[in-house]
Amino acid sequence: MGKRDTGPPSTGPDEKDVLVGFLDYLRTAIAAKAEGAPEPQARTAGVSSGTNLLGLIKHLTHVERYWLLGEAVTKWKATFHLAPDDTADAILAAYRKTNTEANDEIMSWDNLTDPGARRGSSRRWTLVHMIEETARHAGHADILRELIDGSVGR
Repeated sequence: MGKRDTGPPSTGPDEKDVLVGFLDYLRTAIAAKAEGAPEPQARTAGVSSGTNLLGLIKHLTHVERYWLLGEAVTKWKATFHLAPDDTADAILAAYRKTNTEANDEIMSWDNLTDPGARRGSSRRWTLVHMIEETARHAGHADILRELIDGSVGR
């Protein structure tokens, strides 16, 4: 029998608490997939598209900085690529730092119907988009980690 997945998170009662609770749950899951992953496999493409485990986390760091912190990204494909000196520890530290900064920003929001950092999107839409984007890539990370060393579950 395989390792059992962690169940859904406990959250606070209001909408923002629920949305951030699920986003944090997914952030933790994807970071856990990279923790302890052997090098160089964690940075090596696991599928023909070129996707690698650490590249997914680097991409998600840019996604959060773009959608939640309002920073510019000009070349999205480049956000998946690792520099030769990128380490797993540095990629995870940057992701966690971004998560903290993004959560601080979210906690400052009084109304989820207000405009988000990007034109045409509400703060509510932005949070839901971050949940689906992170969940999608967490699924990719599950598969990549299993291909690397057989590790499954959260």
